Amino acid sequence: MTEAQNAAVLSKLPFGDRREFEDAARGFLRKPDTLTILGAKGNIVWDLESYKSFIKQDAPAPASVNPSLWRNAQLNVQYGLFEVVDGIYQVRGYDLANITFIRGDSGWIAYDVGTAIETSKAAYQLLTEQFGPRPIVAVIYSHSHLDHYAGVKGLVSEADVASGKVSIIAPAGFMEHAVSEGVIAGNAMSRRASYMYGALLPRNAEGSVGAGLGLTTPIGTATLIAPTKTISRTGEKLTVDGVEMEFQLTPGTEAPAEMNTYFPKWRAMWMAENTTATMHNILTLRGAQVRDALEWAKYINETIDLYGDKIDVKFQSHHWPKWGNADVVEHLHKQRDVYKFIHDRSVNLMNKGYTGEEIAELISLPKSLEGFWPARGYYGTLKHNARAVYQRYMGWYDGNPVNLDALPPVDAAKKYVDYMGGAAAILAKAQTDFDKGEYRWVATAVKHVVFADPSNSDAKRLLAKALEQMGYQAESAPWRSVYLQAAYELRNGAPDLSAMGSSASPDVIRAMAPEMLFDYLAVLLNAEKAEGTNLTLNINFTDIDKKYTVTVANSVLNYTEQQSDKPDATAHLTKAALDDVQLGAATIEQKIQSGDIKVEGTRGAFAEFFGLFDKFDPSFPIVTP
Repeated sequence: MTEAQNAAVLSKLPFGDRREFEDAARGFLRKPDTLTILGAKGNIVWDLESYKSFIKQDAPAPASVNPSLWRNAQLNVQYGLFEVVDGIYQVRGYDLANITFIRGDSGWIAYDVGTAIETSKAAYQLLTEQFGPRPIVAVIYSHSHLDHYAGVKGLVSEADVASGKVSIIAPAGFMEHAVSEGVIAGNAMSRRASYMYGALLPRNAEGSVGAGLGLTTPIGTATLIAPTKTISRTGEKLTVDGVEMEFQLTPGTEAPAEMNTYFPKWRAMWMAENTTATMHNILTLRGAQVRDALEWAKYINETIDLYGDKIDVKFQSHHWPKWGNADVVEHLHKQRDVYKFIHDRSVNLMNKGYTGEEIAELISLPKSLEGFWPARGYYGTLKHNARAVYQRYMGWYDGNPVNLDALPPVDAAKKYVDYMGGAAAILAKAQTDFDKGEYRWVATAVKHVVFADPSNSDAKRLLAKALEQMGYQAESAPWRSVYLQAAYELRNGAPDLSAMGSSASPDVIRAMAPEMLFDYLAVLLNAEKAEGTNLTLNINFTDIDKKYTVTVANSVLNYTEQQSDKPDATAHLTKAALDDVQLGAATIEQKIQSGDIKVEGTRGAFAEFFGLFDKFDPSFPIVTP
C-alpha cells in the first residue's frame, strides 16, 4: 500500500521541473568535504554526514520515503557558502536556518545567526576562509525564534555590544517574545519538538530525512544578547556600515515579532521566514500560539505593493534564493495565495457547519497551486493548517455537546475496548485492516488498546507498524518524524531527556524582566506543595531600582509593585542574584551567607518560597499513557 501510494506521487507532481535545484546550487563558492561540528566537550552538535551518507542527488526515492519529501531532502542537503549577489552571502546546511553575511564598508553584518554558538562560529569560519578576516560590525535578528538568534555569541561578545563596537538590530517586541516563547510552556514544547524535528531518529531511509524547513536542529549552546536598536515601523530606514536598509514589520505572521528588509543597493528583498520553499505552519506541531493566516497573506501582499517592482532577488532564512523580478513576484503572489486560500476556504467551510477534523478532510488546494513546489507541505501541511484556522476562530470545542466534557484518554480507552469486544478482538480486526492498508483507522482503534493496557505488547507492535507506514507516506517532514518517533517509543519506551535540563537557556532567564520571571515561577509553582501556604515577600532589586511584593496564597503566585507594609520577609538583591538561584547556580542560603542577598524579617521565608517549585522533566510519555 505504501509503495503504491508513494509511486502515485511521481505521476501527480511536476518532478521534471528542476528550477529549484538550479536555484539551490547557484552562487556556490566553497564547502568542506565533510561537515561534523563538535562542541567544547567533543560532543556532536551538527552532523551533516549522517544525511549525506544516504541522500544522494541522483538517487530515486526509497520506497519508505514520499518522493516529494525525498526531493526536498535532496535540496536541503546541499551545503556550503553561497553568493546571493556580490556582497550578500549565505552559509546553508550548517544549521536548521541559513546564516547570512552582508558586506559593509569595514566588516560583516550578520543577518540571523543560527541556533547555537558552535554552528554560527563554524559558518563564520567558512566565510573567513573565502574572504579573509573581517569583523562582525552588526547583527540583525529577523524574528524571535531560537534558530535565528541563539548563535549570536558564536560571532560577537556581550562586551563588544556593550561598548558599541557591535550593534544588534531587531523588530519591535523581539525580546518579549524571544524570552517568552518556549519558556512558559517550554517543557511541553521541547518534548513535542523531539517528535517534530526527528533529532532522535536514525538518519536513513527508514528514519529522518530532514525537517522540511532544513535538515534538523543542532544540539548545541543557545545564547542571547539583547538588541541595541529596535525597528518600530514599516518604512523605517537605517544605514549600517555603509549598507542602506528599509524595513517592513510583519508581526503575527510566522513569528509574533518579525520583519522583512529591503536592500536598495542590490534590489534585494530579505523575506525573513515569511516566504520559503514550503508551505509553513499556521500552528507548529511542537506547540505555539496559532498564527494568523489572513495577516500573513496581507503582509506578503504589502511586500508586493511596496517593493514588487524593485526586487531582482529574494532571499530568506531557510532554503535558497529566487532570482529575476518576474519569478520573484510570481513566487510572492503564489505564497500569498496559499495562506489566503487556507484561511478563506477553512472559514468558508467552518461557516457551513464543518468541524476542524472535517475541514481537514475536505480542503484541497486549487490545481494552480497544487503543483507549485514552494506550496507543498514539507513543513506545514494543508490538513493541520486548516485545523489551526478553525482553532483560531472557534477554539478546541467543535460544538457537539458529546465532546464538551469527554472522558480522558485512559478512561475512554477502557470503555472502547470493553464495547468492542476486548483487546484480542480489536487486534484481530485491526490486523485485517492493516493488511488492507487502512493505517489511519488501525492507529485510531489500536490506540485505545494501548491506553487501556500499556503492557499489551501485541497492541504496541501493531500500532507502531501502522504509524510507521503513515510516516513512510508523509510528504511533511514533521509528520514523518512524529509518526516514526512514536513508533520507536512504542517499541523501546520514551527516551530519557532529563539531561536536557530547563527549556529556557541561562541567557534567556537572565534576559527576562522581573515580571516575566515571576510569571514563569507562577507556572512552576506546585499547587499541592503550596496548599495552605500564605507567604508575603518584598523583593527589592538594587540594580534596576524596582520593588515588588510576591505573594503565595490559594496555591497561586501573584506579584505587584505596591509593596506590603507587613511582609514575612524582605530581600534586597540584584536581578543576577535571583537568576543564580533560579538557575541552580547557588541556593538561597548560599546567597544570603555571601551577602549577595540581604534579608529582613523571617529568613526562612525565602527558603520556604523556593521549595514550592517543580522541576520539569521533558521525558513524559506521549504515545502511551
